[in-house]
Amino acid sequence: MAKLYTGEQLPGRLFVVEGIDGSGKSTQLDLLRKWLVATGYCIAFSEWNSSALVRSTTKRGKKRQLLTPTTFSLIHAVDFMHRLQQQVIPALKAGAIVMADRYIYTAFARDSARGVDPKWVRTVYAYAPIPTVAMYFRVPLDESLRRIITGRPSLKYYEAGMDLGLSDDSLESYRIFQGRIQREYEQLVTEYGLVVVDATLPIVNQQDIVRSLIRPHLEGALRAESNAWRNVLSTQHLSGRYLESLDHGREAE
Repeated sequence: MAKLYTGEQLPGRLFVVEGIDGSGKSTQLDLLRKWLVATGYCIAFSEWNSSALVRSTTKRGKKRQLLTPTTFSLIHAVDFMHRLQQQVIPALKAGAIVMADRYIYTAFARDSARGVDPKWVRTVYAYAPIPTVAMYFRVPLDESLRRIITGRPSLKYYEAGMDLGLSDDSLESYRIFQGRIQREYEQLVTEYGLVVVDATLPIVNQQDIVRSLIRPHLEGALRAESNAWRNVLSTQHLSGRYLESLDHGREAE
């Protein structure tokens, strides 16, 4: 079960993935989500920096390059609080499984890499529920850069850390910035007990590891209403659009 910062038990489960850009964490979370949906669990999904509450403010600030490390940190904190109150905690109280693509550890790593006081950042997020399982996908920096840069025409200003004055070259700035973030993550592994997953392994092998990590925590989690077609698809290990279309069809009834 997940826990509130006060220690209060929540009936739901909170599974978190973390890692530097290009670690493959989002792919693994998506595969996990499809597997859990196929097996009948109720899933809620939350993604970093996705709240509509601050979207326009963030967009304007980035476009005009007005965001300082501290204002950037606070905007993300507001985004997180809004999603926490609107999505995460209600789902956890209902007993559902919440899957988070990035969580408070992203703020700890990125904000610290931008020079924001680490203790202050931790205080800002002190209200966040404790995850059931938090996974850190570890990948060599050069490999992560290769994955990100391949096929991408350019890096965005803040994405590359150009606001920090690390280098006039966006690619070099990005490399330095991601290296800083990676070092912060490695410290968080020890500080918060993040479970390390080798992100250089084949995708299938990583998914086997991920499922083995969360499987012991599934008993008692909220399940969707039993459906004969869902059971057939699950037995045949079919998921994704098949089950999603089934759910949409049932809603239309």
